[in-house]
Amino acid sequence: MANNFDSNFSRKIMDAFLDKFQSERVLTKNVDTQLFAGKFNPSTGENIDIKRPTDYVSVRTATGDVSGETKSDILTGKATATVQDYFTAFVDYDEADEALKMNQLDQLLAPMATRIVTDFEVDYAKFMMANSALLAGSAGTAIGAGGDAWGDVAEAGALMQASGIPMDGGWNYAVNAFAQRKLAGDQRSLGGETGSMTANERATIQEKFAGMKVMTATTLGSYSTGTGADRAGTVVGTPVATYAGAKDTMTQVVGVTAFQANLVVAAGETVTITGRNRLNLSTREVVLDETGAPIVWTATVTTTVTLDGSGAGNLTLTGPAIFEANGQYNTVDSAIAASDVITLGGAASTIIQPNLFWHKQAFTVASVPIKKLHSTDTIATTEDGLQLRVSKGSGFLENTNKVRIDFRPAYGVMNPFFAGQGFGNP
Repeated sequence: MANNFDSNFSRKIMDAFLDKFQSERVLTKNVDTQLFAGKFNPSTGENIDIKRPTDYVSVRTATGDVSGETKSDILTGKATATVQDYFTAFVDYDEADEALKMNQLDQLLAPMATRIVTDFEVDYAKFMMANSALLAGSAGTAIGAGGDAWGDVAEAGALMQASGIPMDGGWNYAVNAFAQRKLAGDQRSLGGETGSMTANERATIQEKFAGMKVMTATTLGSYSTGTGADRAGTVVGTPVATYAGAKDTMTQVVGVTAFQANLVVAAGETVTITGRNRLNLSTREVVLDETGAPIVWTATVTTTVTLDGSGAGNLTLTGPAIFEANGQYNTVDSAIAASDVITLGGAASTIIQPNLFWHKQAFTVASVPIKKLHSTDTIATTEDGLQLRVSKGSGFLENTNKVRIDFRPAYGVMNPFFAGQGFGNP
């Protein structure tokens, strides 16, 4: 006898799936999911833009006469959310119908929800890693390597505060499970009841430390450094150092040479340029560490590139080094110049998995409305605005009946200076 599907079949599937989908999220529960909510529709295409905040300079005069002073420029940049590929899971009707009738939907859907959430979070973590401008610690060095794991975590919080990132909540620091073990070794009171918690709640190690929520994440991204010992080169030419050149992407292209021949530089690798120091984005003053030494400007490679036989090529870096005369949007105390020494972080031929730290408004993720199929569809939205679709129908060419669950996100970088990669110190 053919299966008899109730009219609320897809809704029941969605109710079970949505609960699992929500409970398994960690990283994506701690970024902005509302900024682009409702902005995507069938006519918007692959990208949606919103304006970045503007900044200004003030002048000081004895008489109040500013006629001879230089006025602030009004430069409006844009932040973009870009549509990603579908995340889809599907099963046969018979399996779903039987599970529904036997009250076993959780057993059927939990692995499906976990798979979609895991793939989503891994993909988004790699996106975060490659679009984080700050660097705390020494790339490739595990936290606690120098004997103070919590001190290494606190360095990220100090860097965020010293960089002028708003202290309005939503600071996060994510480590992998073995880093959690090191933290627990330094503070044995960590741990506790986790039975009925969501994944986000279970992941929380400390709700507030150095201004940050410290958590574990098994979905952190990683990159492999290229083969070859020569990981220091020089800058070729003078990169564009204006805010106008960076305002729409918050990236900067830097020409380099004298690296290892044919070196592959992976997305997510960090670079340091000697002599160019980071500024506080609020005060525009040089950021100093606890010894009074300036914090050197660092950036992250956003796109993998293979250098040529001379170790030359162009690196696209997030967190641009901006330096202009009026200082309105400066991020460094002096502009990058030809022949500056530029160094890649970490050792050669190594897999590196950074910890991540970020302000909630560094990144955004939104849902793209998915068009209805010629089937029975149910659309549902999570409490923070992410939309999923459950469809039941048939593949008449394949002579099959299926139920499928779809999710299609859009990723955006709001401010790369609000996020960074965290490591330990030797």
